Amino acid sequence: MNLISGKPGASLLIAMLAVSLPGSLAAQEHEPVMTTVYGEPPADLSGLNQGPQVEGFISARGGNKMQVTDNDGDRTVVIISDGTEIKGAGGFLGLNSKALDPDALLNGLPVTVKTVEWGNGLVASQIRFRNSDFKTAAMIRSGTAQGFAEQTAATEALRGRMGDIDKYNIKSTTNVYFGKGRSSLTSQARNDLCTAAAEAKAMDNALLLVVGYTDSTGSQEFNQRLSEKRAGRVVNYLQQACGWKPYRMLTPTGMSEADPLASNSTYEGRRQNRRVSVNVLVSKGLDGL
Repeated sequence: MNLISGKPGASLLIAMLAVSLPGSLAAQEHEPVMTTVYGEPPADLSGLNQGPQVEGFISARGGNKMQVTDNDGDRTVVIISDGTEIKGAGGFLGLNSKALDPDALLNGLPVTVKTVEWGNGLVASQIRFRNSDFKTAAMIRSGTAQGFAEQTAATEALRGRMGDIDKYNIKSTTNVYFGKGRSSLTSQARNDLCTAAAEAKAMDNALLLVVGYTDSTGSQEFNQRLSEKRAGRVVNYLQQACGWKPYRMLTPTGMSEADPLASNSTYEGRRQNRRVSVNVLVSKGLDGL
């Protein structure tokens, strides 16, 4: 049987998920076509021909096989060997990249997989994912989410970079502001964040999207790191102090000096641009239900 080939999916900002959490390979309603390969995959993959790169989320695990589904719904089965390198990337949370065990490959986790050809199948030579995504996937697996609707929202957050923002209605936006070159929250920002979280909790099916920005002072590289750090600080405060659940949070991002609210040529304009925007979103398909 032939392996289902995957298409690298475009990494976008937000997605709407219309399915429940995926289960094991045996539990799939429509079992994917599996490649028949006999024996154990080699630990040394260096001499094998390079295969396609696969991007998507892990939709099933079974033995040493992993199924990845891209944003077009195409499914690719890859084999995990002793030579597969598995690492999480720190992303906006600033966590260090580290080698991980195959047990870290949880259902729902967005991954980028480099492959090599082996027999009639594909073996993963390298698997990468964001540590922030792994934390959410681990939370789902541990049963922290309550009920089907919240589990769906959690998986939706994990797939947050694989869709279209037009599928959501923005119900409100709260901006909190920062000092020059700083990422610490003011007392006013803390109050505003918890107020925004409380208002969002009152909305059915609401999710939060946190985006960090800077003014134009400093280099692009510095501003990118600073915008990500500001977004991370806001996310942590929303979850730890305001009680916002992690599985109702879409993937945060830093946008550096993009999308200024005001001109960077004035002091007041730069002050307005040193911000983090907390957007309350509801899927258009669920809005009003």
